[in-house]
Amino acid sequence: MYFKKQSLKKSIIFTSMAVLFVSQMLFTSCTKATKPSETFDSYKTNWEKKDFKSMYNLLSTEVKGKITQDSFVKRYDDIYKEIKAENIKIKSSNMDSLKPDTNKKILIPFSVVMDTKAGKVEVPGYKMMLKQEKVDKKNEWKVEWEDKLIFPDLGPKDKVIAKTVMPKRGEINDNKGQALAIDGKLKTVGIVPSEFNPVKDTALPQIAEILDISQDRILNLLKASTNPDWFVPIVKLPADEKDKSTKLNAIAGVKFMEAAGRVYPGGEAFGNLIGYIDSILEDEMKKHKDEGYSAQDKIGKMGLEQVYEKRLKGEKGGEIYIAKDGKDAANKIIVRKEAKDGENIKLSIDFAVQKKIYEVMNGDAGASSAINPKTGEILALVSSPSFDPNLYSTYKPDAIIKKWKDEGDKAFTNRFKAVYSPGSTFKLVTGAIGLKTGVINPDEALNITGTQWQQGNVKVKRVEDIGKPVNLLDAYIHSDNVYFAKQALKIGKENFTKEAKNFGIGDTLPIDYPILKSQISNNGLSSEQLIADTGFGQGEVLLSPLNLSLIYSSLANNGDIMTPVLELKGDVTPKVWKEKAIASANVKILIDDLVQVVENPKGTGHTDAVSKIRLLGKTGTAELKKNQNDDAEENGWFVAMDVENPRLVISMMIENVKKRGESHYVVPLVKKIFDDVLK
Repeated sequence: MYFKKQSLKKSIIFTSMAVLFVSQMLFTSCTKATKPSETFDSYKTNWEKKDFKSMYNLLSTEVKGKITQDSFVKRYDDIYKEIKAENIKIKSSNMDSLKPDTNKKILIPFSVVMDTKAGKVEVPGYKMMLKQEKVDKKNEWKVEWEDKLIFPDLGPKDKVIAKTVMPKRGEINDNKGQALAIDGKLKTVGIVPSEFNPVKDTALPQIAEILDISQDRILNLLKASTNPDWFVPIVKLPADEKDKSTKLNAIAGVKFMEAAGRVYPGGEAFGNLIGYIDSILEDEMKKHKDEGYSAQDKIGKMGLEQVYEKRLKGEKGGEIYIAKDGKDAANKIIVRKEAKDGENIKLSIDFAVQKKIYEVMNGDAGASSAINPKTGEILALVSSPSFDPNLYSTYKPDAIIKKWKDEGDKAFTNRFKAVYSPGSTFKLVTGAIGLKTGVINPDEALNITGTQWQQGNVKVKRVEDIGKPVNLLDAYIHSDNVYFAKQALKIGKENFTKEAKNFGIGDTLPIDYPILKSQISNNGLSSEQLIADTGFGQGEVLLSPLNLSLIYSSLANNGDIMTPVLELKGDVTPKVWKEKAIASANVKILIDDLVQVVENPKGTGHTDAVSKIRLLGKTGTAELKKNQNDDAEENGWFVAMDVENPRLVISMMIENVKKRGESHYVVPLVKKIFDDVLK
């Protein structure tokens, strides 16, 4: 009995001590203070995640009484969205060595690194004040927040402003440095309503007539104005435009302001080659995501402005600064990243040659290319008709809008990048292949009679019967389809296809501009009729004007074709693209024959007006018929090169020449270009 009582007493004592120990532990847990480093690390982690609500929860009671959670979150959101803050990292050191002061406060220095609209920035000089306060009987370290914890120099009424620093778009220049596309000066025509309204009834029709825009276009712009003393922009004009400016300047309320914009000194002649820039569209923004574009930017829309967009556009810079008391003036620059201007690009294109070709084509639908045969430099790529790219920097008059609407995409169809049936201009290729393979003996005359020849299922027509057997020279002078059809059949599809490739046919042209790929056929020379038709440039053979210029340039290089050059990067070192497209031994034969095409009175390239420059050349009338009975339209070709000191090869195609002289319509146009350019 004694033993039981003693055991019970010990058990009670032990239980009492356990309860006391647990109570002391709970009390200690409630009163123990968090470490300053724990609060700082929590705040830091939330800051790096941009979890501003969780940051707010760590603020002191006193601070929370001064700023609401919504205001706190909005302050950070607004600033960080403005500066595009990402990848935030907070750096601190020696946390364990920091000690509270007598007021139970501790000051923690740190710096912040982040990516911004103006680039990566590291901002030093932050100081976070922590103070100890009791929360639910527990001592905790809380943040004595102020605006300086966003940026060290930021005050409560200050703004953080981010501005984009725009780069200068790169220039496009010709081979002599003549500008083809450049950031230049324009002038904005505008109206100050308070000065204009008294004369509005008479002045409005005047302005509309001078600018060739409707009165409604002007009125709609004026209606949007909220202050009668403010300048209302109407249109932009070229900086050197005088006639319209003089007339407009005489009207009360009309004012001018200097403006900047893309300027295209070559105008229409270069429209499809150079292209233009205009406001970026939503689908383009998606396509070029993460390339630095904003909805306010412009982008190359076609031509070389589009081809070289990445190199021309440059790289935006930025500036982030603090504006004191809400003013816009920069009091403290946080970071500035300089803009990187776009790259200037120099072309092999010759301003004068391009302009002359476009002028001579006189609005006819067609395409032309010009090259230096010795170097491969492309001197002109012309599509006609075209458009003036300056209209996208200034404004489009009503007459232009109507013309484009009536004509559809006629002016915007880039013809020089397309491929076409070359017609008889292709006979140089057939002749060269025939000579190289030994099929053609230039002195051998084929006995061809009549204007139609048939062999089995193969039928071929020619323009005339010259009344005698036809040799190679005769076949070129008279452009005899039957001669070249027969020779193509003798060459055979394997040799013809193989040797045609030596002229670059079927290859992608090694230049930046995306010219469509040429071809000898759709799916091989699958029939004798197709082989025969291909021999005189019909069938399925397709070439661009540039392809043809390059093919004829081989006559200036002992049979080699130089690599085409569109962009100049220092001095040009001619480089062979296709070696011995024409066998060296046959070059003189072909030159002499093609000179006769131009100089012989019976030659298809002969004209009564003698060219000042001695030329070789070949005409071609490409029939666009789908079958033998199709009375379809015809494209006219002429390809020519100066002979004595070859400097220029021009190929030109004009659409719809039927009943206008066929290919003979094109000959005097090309001759005039040679006379004017090489004189």
